[in-house]
Amino acid sequence: MKALAQISSFVGKTFAAWVVLFAVLGFFFPDTFKQIGPWIVTLLSIIMFGMGLTLSLDDFREVVKRPFDVTIGVLGQFLIMPLLAVLLTKFIPMPPEVAAGVILVGCCPGGTSSNVMTYLSKGDVALSVACTSVTTLVAPIVTPFLVWLFASQYLPVDGWAMFMSIIKVVLIPLALGALLQKLLPAFVKAAVPALPLLSVIGIVLIVSAVVGASKTSIVQSGLMIFAVVILHNGLGYLLGFFAAKACGLTLAKRKAIAIEVGMQNSGLGAALATAYFSPLAAVPSAIFSVWHNISGALLANWFAGRVEDEQARR
Repeated sequence: MKALAQISSFVGKTFAAWVVLFAVLGFFFPDTFKQIGPWIVTLLSIIMFGMGLTLSLDDFREVVKRPFDVTIGVLGQFLIMPLLAVLLTKFIPMPPEVAAGVILVGCCPGGTSSNVMTYLSKGDVALSVACTSVTTLVAPIVTPFLVWLFASQYLPVDGWAMFMSIIKVVLIPLALGALLQKLLPAFVKAAVPALPLLSVIGIVLIVSAVVGASKTSIVQSGLMIFAVVILHNGLGYLLGFFAAKACGLTLAKRKAIAIEVGMQNSGLGAALATAYFSPLAAVPSAIFSVWHNISGALLANWFAGRVEDEQARR
């Protein structure tokens, strides 16, 4: 078990490299990896089950202890990223499927990778985890509504079906994971070190499946989609940071909010786009999965060296 935990830790720390590798493999061996497509929803459910195993009451106590901070993070997530997505689709010409996919990933909750990046940035990890937990729990209602509001101009949106999908794929696995944690705490405690490995395997397989299924579209529009994703992600970090600063939050909290806003649960975006739109609509989510882990690591490294104004506040 110790060896498995060490492997899991190594894979978790090199997450970005594995995502890039499997995206490349999916591109060059599409016939192999697109066969994973029917399993995308199952893989995401497993990832969310793993997240449920790590949830604790302490995560939600932060909401009660610091409602203002958490509210800034949650509102930033569900206002900044969707509105940025809409603006990008208005100013950059793109096919309707791509536009819907960009909006969809912008309307998703925060990704669990943000918690790791916040830790590496020497930010407020408890705040990051609380924001991720809250946005994930409200996603069944907020995400379909926002997608319907902003993306229905490009493609038909079945908000009710999307709501039910998020319940099945996100909330039920989360609840089962949290329940197992209560029923078998010793078993879960022993298994937790292996969870990063499980999450990485799930995400890289989802990314490779979407890339494999959309190789032709990526060849035609990949550069444009990549540029949109970089802008979306980068502006999310920037606006998240300055929104937190405008609200008077400390540097550690600003780091957490910036990373939380900029990093999305792109696995959920890929699953929903594949199920309700088209393989092409899932490409922004797949590229987002690759890019935000690279940019998040770079930003965390840059943030980690900036603590002086935090010290000055003490």
